Amino acid sequence: MTDSRAGALLRQWRRRRKLSQLELSLLAGTSTRHVSYVETGRARPSRAMVLRLAEAMEVPLRERNTLLLAAGYAPAYRESSLGEDGMAAVARALNTMLTAHEPYPAVVVDRLWNVVSGNGAMAVFMDGLAPELAAAPPNVFRLALHPGGLARHLVNYTQVRALFLQRLQRQVHAGGEPALRALLEEVTAYPRPAGHPGTPEPQLPAGPIQVPLRLRTPMGELSMFSTMATFGSPADVTLSELAIELFYPLDDVTDAALRRLAGR
Repeated sequence: MTDSRAGALLRQWRRRRKLSQLELSLLAGTSTRHVSYVETGRARPSRAMVLRLAEAMEVPLRERNTLLLAAGYAPAYRESSLGEDGMAAVARALNTMLTAHEPYPAVVVDRLWNVVSGNGAMAVFMDGLAPELAAAPPNVFRLALHPGGLARHLVNYTQVRALFLQRLQRQVHAGGEPALRALLEEVTAYPRPAGHPGTPEPQLPAGPIQVPLRLRTPMGELSMFSTMATFGSPADVTLSELAIELFYPLDDVTDAALRRLAGR
């Protein structure tokens, strides 16, 4: 009997992905018996097998390193800072994307949805927030759902809150990250912003986006939607956990307001 820590972790990931041992063995190109032996500690997987099983289950790079360590092997993926020389091209690419997206807001976030960087147009979201929410590192979910944050300016707060919580719940379920689970519990418990009636907005979407971000501002009501971008085929833990959220105006009024804001 070998150390079964790696096997227990692999079993957790298999169950999280809702795969049977047969399904995982087919995806990884091995036998069901070997998967069973690895999970129960009757066989020690090779380094290559750990990586094959992790790849088959789309385990995040950070957790692949954890699996390798549990199996007695060195980590396969480095974790770099964006300030390191080897990440200079990545840092330039992020800066280019953020700058080129102006006058529309854009933000780079890490795996915990902490803000890594943003462009000048993000001021439309950041102005007037409670000071503790803007303290480094700001967190997207706290900024959006805290009653002292963006929530008090959201016209469709109930819809946006439901969408954000669903997004975070899916991520917690897919990865089991304890810090994300704690964040989910925290933001779910936030009280409704003052003055909000607390009733759902039943209206059907008038445009192509089911839940736009409808924001009440001194420039009038702004409507936006967003897309998410990630790096393809990352080999670095930090790079694999970065995402860029790009916001776009949903109507001409919002487009003109964001351009006026940029002009200031």
